Amino acid sequence: MMAHQVAPSKGARKNRKRVGRGDAAGQGSTAGRGNKGQKSRSGGGPPVWFEGGQLPLIKGLPMKRGFHNRFKTYYSLIKIETLENFDEGERITPELLLEKGYLRNLNQPVKIVGDGVISKALTVVAAKFTQSAKQKIEAAKGTAEEILA
Repeated sequence: MMAHQVAPSKGARKNRKRVGRGDAAGQGSTAGRGNKGQKSRSGGGPPVWFEGGQLPLIKGLPMKRGFHNRFKTYYSLIKIETLENFDEGERITPELLLEKGYLRNLNQPVKIVGDGVISKALTVVAAKFTQSAKQKIEAAKGTAEEILA
């Protein structure tokens, strides 16, 4: 068998219906669209979400309104007062916070927020720090290192 001899089975392929080619062809005049109306016109018909003029379902569901930004970065927040539980001079990383049970997982980057007081000199490694958190860590002779989220 050669390439020019390969053909689909009999009846496997069908010619497309050529509508609007005269009454003798069987689909002439209205071309199978019926008489008049929105759906008989070219480009006619309502959009797929149209519900026949009744109040659309989505408008009756208040919790489904609005916009959700899929590119927003959500942070796991850690308070300054939580860092007080660590030993003086310790290097606090997201992995250590996870190990000690202050984080559920490492899916989200860590942000240190300035709630509370800190009196120990610690090296804190996180994706972000609030201004007040950074000031409190540095006032306690510690360092705040930012890593990429």
